Amino acid sequence: MVEILIRKAGQPTPGDVHVDKPLTNISIAYLQRAESFVASQVFPNIPVAKQSDKYFTFDRGMFFRDQMQKRAPSTESQGINYTVSSDSYFADQWSLHHDVPDQRRANADAPLQPDREATELLTHQAMIRKEKAWVDDFFTTSVWTTDLSPTTKWNATSGSDPVGEVETAKMTVGGSTGFEPNTIVIGREVYGTLRNHADILDRIKYSGGLSNVTPAMVSPQLLAQVFEVDRVLISRAVYNSAAEGATNSVGYVAGDNCLVCYTTPSPGLMTPTAGYTFSWTGLLGAGAAGSRIRKFRMENIASDRVEIDSAWDQKKVAADLGYMLNNVLA
Repeated sequence: MVEILIRKAGQPTPGDVHVDKPLTNISIAYLQRAESFVASQVFPNIPVAKQSDKYFTFDRGMFFRDQMQKRAPSTESQGINYTVSSDSYFADQWSLHHDVPDQRRANADAPLQPDREATELLTHQAMIRKEKAWVDDFFTTSVWTTDLSPTTKWNATSGSDPVGEVETAKMTVGGSTGFEPNTIVIGREVYGTLRNHADILDRIKYSGGLSNVTPAMVSPQLLAQVFEVDRVLISRAVYNSAAEGATNSVGYVAGDNCLVCYTTPSPGLMTPTAGYTFSWTGLLGAGAAGSRIRKFRMENIASDRVEIDSAWDQKKVAADLGYMLNNVLA
């Protein structure tokens, strides 16, 4: 008989963490991988010392005009100017804690490690919060300069053209800004459709000498080559939308949209990008992503408190550097 130790929902009691003769090498926790979350990957991260501040913006149109003039002898050259504006960020602080009672720690059998489990639980919660915020704010309609829905859905049996529609998005953004998109963001369901799409399979099959292409071979890197972008990011994160105590309702965080955008690989002055993530590192003990985990004593309840703080502002910088293809699946 094989015994499998599974964490129960809700606050564990001393009895929950003490099991007769547990298998110390088996513990199922349902922790998602960090790579499943795209919120920290899409926009470049800017560590900031202050919770709020301003940054400068430039009118791109001033740089794109053709204003050179012929110059006659003994005359001044043509003069031009440009305008500088400013915008601001505010890194809201998100927090959550989990208490580890003395009784539970003292009664816990291996392989349970209450302090480590509390840290993993809180870290996971912080990742879900950031992912949901990014999806709600930027992976939706009425955010970017262009958003439309394909006439023929990408999972239709015939007639769909995801490669052509992404190409249109790239030309639309590049033609109006001078910066062609280098990033595509999709949800897991859209990825599943693209890696099985006949047009994409044929393009891979007849390029580079590949033959007998199967869906398993269509990786995000190969999709990036097909779409001619630097990267294809896939949000695979899931979350439970049900309240505690209710029946679980777990689903993907990201829906059936496709964001085609330009994000700079090298943040700097006068560097355009669709967005930035401003992470408040000035919060005592916070790392480059604006997060910290503290552990301190709660003597009144005979417990150690493990607490996470995360402070960031995911900010749209240039709406015209993004093109949203929404509801691409039927």
